[in-house]
Amino acid sequence: MTRPTIIGLTGSIGMGKSTVAAMFERAGVPVFDADAEVRAMQGPEGELNAEIETAFPGSTGPDGVNREALGKIVFADPERLAALEAIVHPAVARKRADFLAQNADQPLILFDIPLLFERGGDAAVDVVVVVSAPAEVQRERVLARPGMTAEKFSHILGLQTPDAEKRERADHVIDTGTTLVETEVQVHSLIERLRQISQE
Repeated sequence: MTRPTIIGLTGSIGMGKSTVAAMFERAGVPVFDADAEVRAMQGPEGELNAEIETAFPGSTGPDGVNREALGKIVFADPERLAALEAIVHPAVARKRADFLAQNADQPLILFDIPLLFERGGDAAVDVVVVVSAPAEVQRERVLARPGMTAEKFSHILGLQTPDAEKRERADHVIDTGTTLVETEVQVHSLIERLRQISQE
């Protein structure tokens, strides 16, 4: 039996990746959202809370991981960030393998992975789709987020592969600097093409 075509969806902060992932899901493509899995594993009763609390005392509570407190600990400390990733990444990989097994009969599945290029995840997918919008649209969206500052935004951008490079390395680019309707048309057209290819 042939396995599903794995689509890796990525894009820099504020480019509309979650919106596009939801469009794929509505169109019937199963979506694995790495961030959502992390939130669940760090939420109330989350399976990673004890390990995170041991490594970063005071970073969890009754509601799970206090993302703000943990963020302050790891934000500017590459070693502490690496220690956190060593806890989180293997757990996400296990969830992803389960998801793959559950959807083995689907023609297409989508992995929503924010740091696809930065972590070398593009090697594990068949097709890379990048969401992109003009820089001024991105900036406006991100700075409208609660608690976001220009300094934080620039720090995050510095950790991400530049948008121009992502576009260059992508198999397909979805332009989100347009209306939601037009973006969804692009998504549907891409799904149609990928389904046809997967049947060949």
